[in-house]
Amino acid sequence: MRESVQAEVMMSFLVSEELSFRIPVELRYETCDPYAVRLTFHLPGDAPVTWAFGRELLVDGVGRPCGEGDVRVSPAGSETLGDVLIRLQVGADQALFRSSVAPLVAFLDRTDKLVPLGQEGALADFDAHLDEALDRILAEEQSAG
Repeated sequence: MRESVQAEVMMSFLVSEELSFRIPVELRYETCDPYAVRLTFHLPGDAPVTWAFGRELLVDGVGRPCGEGDVRVSPAGSETLGDVLIRLQVGADQALFRSSVAPLVAFLDRTDKLVPLGQEGALADFDAHLDEALDRILAEEQSAG
């Protein structure tokens, strides 16, 4: 059975130090891919773009800088539970988003109630759906690129 958690969060797309604008971002978590979260960014004038990355990266990034590859998540400042920065990079191109931490924590709390952190591998149908999830991720990347 496929179960999911969804939320829509308004984030700031930081174009430069002087320019930013608010955009809706859909957050999605599905039990058929229990290690990942998906963020779909609805940028004005462009087709929606979906990024999938580890749920644990988002959980850890709320409290401390995390990520070494194409996705990096970190607190925006020294204030506790303020804002979170999400940096997405493809080659030399990058996009920076800023979100209030509260809706991210609320979303992550709902995912944890569905599948507690550390219990992802215990899902009986995880192995059966792994190939399907990987195919879907590859298809999303190909359609975005």
